[in-house]
Amino acid sequence: MSDTLTLTYNQKTYAIPYTVIKSSRKTYSITVDEDALVIFRVPLRTGDSQIMQLAREKSRWIINHYTKMCEKIDSDKESDLTDNQRLALEARYKEAARSYIPKRTAYYQPMTGGTYTRITIRDQKTRWGSCSSKGTLSFNWRLMLAPPAVLDYVVVHELTHLTYMNHSKEFWLAVEKVCPNYRLLRKWLKDHGHELKL
Repeated sequence: MSDTLTLTYNQKTYAIPYTVIKSSRKTYSITVDEDALVIFRVPLRTGDSQIMQLAREKSRWIINHYTKMCEKIDSDKESDLTDNQRLALEARYKEAARSYIPKRTAYYQPMTGGTYTRITIRDQKTRWGSCSSKGTLSFNWRLMLAPPAVLDYVVVHELTHLTYMNHSKEFWLAVEKVCPNYRLLRKWLKDHGHELKL
């Protein structure tokens, strides 16, 4: 049986399910299981006030690991789509990406400089775009599921690599000239990229 723990971090309050396991151990430990349940393992004579004090002291760790496990659970949930529906939707998004992304690339290229040789649309699990030394730009079709501004940021990012094949200070300054709020868009992709799937 679990209870609910209320913790606050960065002015945000979380209601977190937890349970306590007491045993003859001498040390304290906190874990988060696969169901996002926080488990306190404590010595037999540990009182409720001591457990709450431990929770407050470790609140940042608890909230961080709890929210990450919740995100994992959400991402692992089965989609309501059938396999055929998913494949058909993927095909439509890929077709749309082959039409839309080259247009956005052509739009931004005069602003970034550099010359690309071709554009490919790929099905990558972790990368959103790439630029080869031969001038080939590759983009993940799943960018079509992102906000348009995020897609544009990735386009500008890869176009800038045509001039700077690195992530130097000069590279980021060049990106910022075309995309002033790139930090926010980059963070959005880092925080929500795992959600861009069917």
